[in-house]
Amino acid sequence: MKNGAKARQGYQKQMMARIRRYKPGRAFTAKDFLDIASRGMVDVTLAAMAREGGIRRLRRGLYDVPKTNAALGGVLSPDIHEAARTLARRYRWKIVPEGAWAANLLGISTQVPARIAYLSDGPAVKIQVGGRSIRFKHARPQALASGGGAPGLVVQALRYVGKEAVNRRLISRLRTSLTAADRKKLVRASRFGVDWIYEVAKKIAEPSV
Repeated sequence: MKNGAKARQGYQKQMMARIRRYKPGRAFTAKDFLDIASRGMVDVTLAAMAREGGIRRLRRGLYDVPKTNAALGGVLSPDIHEAARTLARRYRWKIVPEGAWAANLLGISTQVPARIAYLSDGPAVKIQVGGRSIRFKHARPQALASGGGAPGLVVQALRYVGKEAVNRRLISRLRTSLTAADRKKLVRASRFGVDWIYEVAKKIAEPSV
């Protein structure tokens, strides 16, 4: 027992050293520590750390470093987008936030959708995280062509707001949300998609004046 407890303390020390490098809000899985210990030992150690309050268990095998805000009364809710990306990494899925959720993440909509959804090359599944439900929808490869980064967000957000909502102000806002490399990627990814989105992508890629 003593040797087992000592070993667990050693693993916990190594794992905590890694976790301390994570920023508040960062989500992670048990698999991220399999280079330190066996899966069984990692699960036991993470469970103990969660009970002690240093990390938070979001679901089986998924944890985060909680964000706190004294003005709002302590610990904040989990970062759902961070949790979704961590799950995608765990299962080796490619994901893109869909519609209203993409628009919210980009800041062009302040409304948080009741249903948070992602397009995915994985199976269609609904996963509970921190009291919220995340729906992963299996999608065709074309829908994921823009990737899971900022270009993918822009394409999905444009689909959501519609052609009529596009104006110079929105184009300027989307332009500033992308790096030069992302703007080029957006044009390439939308080239064989919806015509009007491709035309908007080209305007977004133009240098600001």
